Amino acid sequence: MSTDNLAAVILAAGKGTRMKSEQSKVLHQIAGHPLAYYPVHLCQTLGCEKTVMVVGHQAQQVEAAFSDQPVSFVLQEEQLGTGHALQVTASAFEGFSGTLLLLCGDVPLLREQTLRQLIARHRAEHSSVTVLTACMDNPFGYGRIVRAADGIEKIVEQKDATDEEKKLQEINTGIYAFEAPLVFDLLQKIGRDNAQGEYYLTDIISLAKAAGHRVGACVLEDAAESMGINDRVQLAEAARILQQRINRQHMLNGVTLRDPATTYIDAAVVIDSDSVIEANCHLRGATRIGRHCTIQTGSVI
Repeated sequence: MSTDNLAAVILAAGKGTRMKSEQSKVLHQIAGHPLAYYPVHLCQTLGCEKTVMVVGHQAQQVEAAFSDQPVSFVLQEEQLGTGHALQVTASAFEGFSGTLLLLCGDVPLLREQTLRQLIARHRAEHSSVTVLTACMDNPFGYGRIVRAADGIEKIVEQKDATDEEKKLQEINTGIYAFEAPLVFDLLQKIGRDNAQGEYYLTDIISLAKAAGHRVGACVLEDAAESMGINDRVQLAEAARILQQRINRQHMLNGVTLRDPATTYIDAAVVIDSDSVIEANCHLRGATRIGRHCTIQTGSVI
């Protein structure tokens, strides 16, 4: 699939109050990288011609953490909602015409293949907006997808949902594909008449439909990919899932892990085949293990 005329925005301005930390939420680490590294890396892998990160809380620290990455930064001085966060990037995309991905700096588990499917669906259906959705047994706290016969009718936030709408299990992951520059024209029409008093990006769905534009959806097979990190419990859960992925890939590549459940390998670690990692080992940073090596129990490298 061609990813020509592709750009991305990564939302990373929030404080993350529930983390109860002096550090910006997107700088908390899993598998050796800050949370926001993972969407940045996805943008590079997809070949985005431009990636813009929206910063706010601890903006200087966040910018410093990603100063060596091909990312530009836009400051959201007031956090007035997700619609406002995307709106402040408009000047950064002057002259850009194509597909604009919206990613979240606190969602580290999205896979490249998922975004390729989202882009392919968006373009194949000639949509102006395509939402990445997921189905959850317990969708509390998430915006619900309200469908009509011709597709998505609207997205309603938890605090604004009726009792019937709260029963819906298809949710908005907060990941989108838009067509630019149309998306910035639609953003100008979003208001703040809602329970939060914010500019909801989700309002762009009904605005696009009212203007005669196609709105599509791409349903995520594994809802865990869309997990947003809001507290330390979710941080630990995301770390566990990512570690399972990393360990599984090493084993498929010919590495023996004696006890994968107690083996902790950072994302950048390289291990050549026919090596053995005994139980309770920690391999960190840019560690490289050659062929036919054995790392003994309890090692930290």
